[in-house]
Amino acid sequence: MIFDFHEIATASMILFAVIDILGSIPIILGLRKKVGHIESGKATIVAGIIMIAFLFVGENILKIIGIDVNSFAVAGALVIFFLAIEMVLGITIYKDDEPESASIVPIAFPLIAGAGTMTSILSLRAEYDVQNIIVAIIVNVIFVYLVLKSSKKIEAVLGKSGLNIIRKVFGVILLAIAVKLFATNINQLF
Repeated sequence: MIFDFHEIATASMILFAVIDILGSIPIILGLRKKVGHIESGKATIVAGIIMIAFLFVGENILKIIGIDVNSFAVAGALVIFFLAIEMVLGITIYKDDEPESASIVPIAFPLIAGAGTMTSILSLRAEYDVQNIIVAIIVNVIFVYLVLKSSKKIEAVLGKSGLNIIRKVFGVILLAIAVKLFATNINQLF
């Protein structure tokens, strides 16, 4: 088992951009006001378990329904593309209903380990070694925990405009990643 720093860094950046925990701070603060306390540790651990489990069983689930990883990666590239468009343009293409409880639902799932994250994990699996993706997931889970614990401080330091700038920068990065993922996997289909 060889760890590749480049793969770990790239996978970490992709997951960081897709999870967009910094862009979710306003949602987290709103939830905290609504329900009181958010169990940061519990939410983070559950999200990490969901992501790692999906890394291993996601491909089997696809095989059961007759879809190959490259097809899923192309579909994932399109989902990531639209997530990036939302981030860059500040529009909402897909909107979930407003959650009523916190911690596991909606923080762990679907805010952290949502459809975009799951799609990205399987898309990454088509290109990178599993151990590097696991390290990338762990790096992101640690970062998510730190953000959840200090969301009020981060919002105070960055402000709304700072959070918007970060979101747009990662949106452009995510857009480029979606294009690369699409181009790499579309060739495998033909």
